[in-house]
Amino acid sequence: MPTILGQNQYGKAETRVVRITRDGAVHHIKDLNVSVALSGAMEEAHYSGSNANVLPTDTTKNTVYAFAKEHGIESAEQFGIHLARHFVTSQEPIHRARIRIEEYAWERIGTSDPAEGTGTGHSFVRKGQETRLAQITYDGEEWEVVSGLKDLTVLNSTDSEFWGYIKDKYTTLPETYDRVLATDVAARWRFHWTGDEQETPDWEESYEQTRKHLLQAFAETYSLSLQQTLHRMGARVIDHRDEIDEIRFSLPNKHHFLVDLEPFGLKNDTADGAVYFAADRPYGLIEATVLRDGCEARIPVH
Repeated sequence: MPTILGQNQYGKAETRVVRITRDGAVHHIKDLNVSVALSGAMEEAHYSGSNANVLPTDTTKNTVYAFAKEHGIESAEQFGIHLARHFVTSQEPIHRARIRIEEYAWERIGTSDPAEGTGTGHSFVRKGQETRLAQITYDGEEWEVVSGLKDLTVLNSTDSEFWGYIKDKYTTLPETYDRVLATDVAARWRFHWTGDEQETPDWEESYEQTRKHLLQAFAETYSLSLQQTLHRMGARVIDHRDEIDEIRFSLPNKHHFLVDLEPFGLKNDTADGAVYFAADRPYGLIEATVLRDGCEARIPVH
């Protein structure tokens, strides 16, 4: 039976690059994990094994390092734009480039010596709250930039309820009017910037403000469901960040169950401080996209 070649791409995955910029005694770190995927006129590489149109993946790795030196790393998004533009415009067989970046944040370590100010300027500790994400796609005409984060763990110790749900013969979960709500936020948001003729967003400011609004919405929502909290988080970002048209969430419900202490003659009541068992699995998984009115959903469902 005859076959045809479907969608295909190739590239170098997970190139770790650390760029240290020295501003006198004060240093700055950008720590990225960069994955490059290229596609275009690559049929013969599959059909006959001809590499005439193939840019070696080792070359893509070297380009990441060279661009980190040549262009610096202003932001994950801008660095990805430099790379995508280069691969598509410098190699005729390459029609599309997708750059995925994880960024790991660092902060300076303070010092106890008052003479040295608030820190050494060159000593850092890894921030562990979340991993920043960026995906840049370019086809020679149009750009798509999707930023995001993952593993941002948040918890509300009250102001959350869960009741009024469907019950059948398999339902054992009791209704609750005062529960712990916790999740690991994974979110990706798409910018309406699609080309150089538009004003380029301030990628660093946009990330910090989007993260701030996500956290504030989580903290300020009296939650009757994790779905409701998700929607409030997305709506707040769309309402406050004009450069963002779409945001997609994946929120695992990190369940905290009250421990049965009655066998020990103890009442485990939330009103006077309770003890919980934190269950890592199985977990509920809540996923949804929040869109600006009139915009189309383009962030794929994983």
